[in-house]
Amino acid sequence: MSSASMAACFNYENTPSKGGKGEKGDRHAPLDMDNVAWHRPQSATSRVEEELIQKSTRALASATDPIDKLRLLCLSRGASGILGLGRIFRRMDDDGSKQLTKEEFFNGIRETGLELSHKDAEELFEKFDIDNSGSISLDEFLSHIRPPMADSRRAIVEQAFRKLDKTGDGAITVEDIRGVYSLTAHPRYMSGEETGDLILNKFLANFESEGVVDGKVTLEEFMNYYSGISVSIDNDCYFDLMMRQAYKL
Repeated sequence: MSSASMAACFNYENTPSKGGKGEKGDRHAPLDMDNVAWHRPQSATSRVEEELIQKSTRALASATDPIDKLRLLCLSRGASGILGLGRIFRRMDDDGSKQLTKEEFFNGIRETGLELSHKDAEELFEKFDIDNSGSISLDEFLSHIRPPMADSRRAIVEQAFRKLDKTGDGAITVEDIRGVYSLTAHPRYMSGEETGDLILNKFLANFESEGVVDGKVTLEEFMNYYSGISVSIDNDCYFDLMMRQAYKL
């Protein structure tokens, strides 16, 4: 992002005023970001997530394309909906081939509990089975279901991930976060209400979905989560500012 763009971002109209609220009805006023990353990434009070759920649910009524339908069904569950879909389909790939047969694909759709009709599931599979081989690329499928993000947004999300991935092994763990953040500044730690490990695990739990808790967050999972958040934030500069404040970039 250029210096001019950065200046524009940090002059964004909904940047908090001295009173702590944004302008224009506080529609996307940033939260108190000092502690937000400890509890839930960004929108702990769910203002953004609630907008995402409502917007996606409304859009479902007129959606006809099966890709759009599946994406909206995921987003109607909130920002972790895409994350959950990705995790389920990764589990379907037992042999690690990154290919899904039609049976695996249908089983994955059923396991999500998303109300996608058999007809739409058939059409969706056929869209991705371009060579009529009877299998589809898992990576290609998930990349199309994930809401598109501008390059600048992807870059800031990747920057946040790299900061958290202290060991550089491609996964965020409790040990990584412990190496980045000082727990002594967290109010619940200071008061003795919660242990350091509990606070750090709460952060990671935001990226766990569909009952899968492995204590590790990959870049794909991190991106899947923020692609959901991104949908309800129209302004690129606000998204950039929000990420920078949340992760002190």
